[in-house]
Amino acid sequence: MTAATTNPLLTPHRHGVPALPNRIAMAPMTRGRADDSTGVPSEHAAAYYSARAGAGLLITEGISVHPLGKAGPGIPGLRTGEQVARWREITTAVHDADGRIFAQLWHVGRMTHPVTLAGATPTAPSAVPITEAPIFTREGLLPHVTPRALTIAEIRDVVAAFARAAGRAIEAGFDGIEIHGANGYLFQQFLAENTNLRTDRYGGSPQNQLRFVLEVVAAVTAEIGADRVGLRISPDNPENQIRESHARETYRALVDALDPLGLAYLHVLERGEYAALADLRPRWSGTLIANHNGPTPVDPVTAERLLSAELADVVAFGRLFITNPDLPARIAEGLPLAGPPVEHVYGGGARGYVDYPPASANVG
Repeated sequence: MTAATTNPLLTPHRHGVPALPNRIAMAPMTRGRADDSTGVPSEHAAAYYSARAGAGLLITEGISVHPLGKAGPGIPGLRTGEQVARWREITTAVHDADGRIFAQLWHVGRMTHPVTLAGATPTAPSAVPITEAPIFTREGLLPHVTPRALTIAEIRDVVAAFARAAGRAIEAGFDGIEIHGANGYLFQQFLAENTNLRTDRYGGSPQNQLRFVLEVVAAVTAEIGADRVGLRISPDNPENQIRESHARETYRALVDALDPLGLAYLHVLERGEYAALADLRPRWSGTLIANHNGPTPVDPVTAERLLSAELADVVAFGRLFITNPDLPARIAEGLPLAGPPVEHVYGGGARGYVDYPPASANVG
């Protein structure tokens, strides 16, 4: 096919683990369909992910690794045998469809509520609350509470929780894991000056603010190997009331510290005034996945430009993968793309989850 031979999105990427048949990734997207009491993924999740296995790489929705790290209703976990068993069904279905899948490991820090945490107070680097907008819970939208600053012992416990979850991910059949260090959640709360007011070894200086991220990366790579570990960052992303006025300096230092480790990839979500992709790409010698979180979804034309400009090796598509489960095939064939979803994105069952047909279902 002409499109397949000329479109950079459809060329293989063989410079990482695993090798990818194309340069299209499915971005991690919260869908909120796990059992809220057990954290076991939906019975429909295997069909959801395997239908999208044509992507070079699938990255799961955020998976909670710690009892105090859950964002809201329907978030899956990777802490119990029951959860591992369901994820194994999902990874088996993806591999049977010739796909590759990484588990995104997640701790939200202050971005949760006691209603979600069985009455517990959220934890964060410092006791700094979100004041701009309410948070969604099973009881509806509620005001944020002031989080409790993590103790040193609790930070060590969170680091260990990531390592345990990484091991369970491999047990569940995942090809690797992605650490969620973006979107204003716990990792970015340690990096940002308005959410990290600590004066101990985890704050007070740029070097100390990097420490938590680097400790988790070290623990996870020791558990499963660096070539199975990716990290997602979103420099200068104001989401969830984050302020990073020194983003260039912070993320250059972080990337310089991580580059020698041989990680599977760096996943850069660009949102904000800082041109993170252009600035960080020359400093990163491994695979770089690009994404943006704007008012409109990442589209094929934009993705091709990122690859042609050598700002990324792989581009992650989010919302378009919900409504176009066979997105790579549609791009290859030049077929129209369904627009992003407008309802049934979060929570519920099969509707809006596994009922978007592939383009081939409309033929004939």
